[in-house]
Amino acid sequence: MSTTDVLLALLVAGPSHGYDLKRAHDTWFDRAKPVAFGQVYAILARLVRDGLVAIAHTEAGNGPERTIYELTREGRERVDAWVGTPADPAPPGADELIRKTVAAIRLGLDPAGFVVRQRAAHLRRMRALEDGASSDPTSALVRDHAIAHLDADLRWLETAAAHLSAADAADAADAADATLRSS
Repeated sequence: MSTTDVLLALLVAGPSHGYDLKRAHDTWFDRAKPVAFGQVYAILARLVRDGLVAIAHTEAGNGPERTIYELTREGRERVDAWVGTPADPAPPGADELIRKTVAAIRLGLDPAGFVVRQRAAHLRRMRALEDGASSDPTSALVRDHAIAHLDADLRWLETAAAHLSAADAADAADAADATLRSS
């Protein structure tokens, strides 16, 4: 997910300051990792620099001065293009789960045990998502997407376990053949 594009999309509703944008982001994606305040302000500075966002005004109040940001015409065009363009599927092998599984296999670090532990972690996460159901339709969409991905990962873990079992069986058969030939 591009945090930059999400912040631009949040500004479609109207001018806002960084604190409110951070809160809105975390509300939109309540099952995801919250965005950091520093990240929001760094992105806003780049968006101003690039002409996608402008400073509408500043407000003085109790505490530091607040800068209010607004979307420019170019920023709105970018939001429209971003939302209108299908997201690229993740490239194969880019997922941390795949990387760790391959590393466990290649390094001989108990790949079957890793698969069992990872499966348990996925099941715990699925239960937590199911227990935290929200009536907000966008929260439900985010949750359902996460659950579908976890379910796909679980099916992949079952396939990985089957491959590991088949490889273990083949290794055992090769060892038995080698023993018979040497006798």
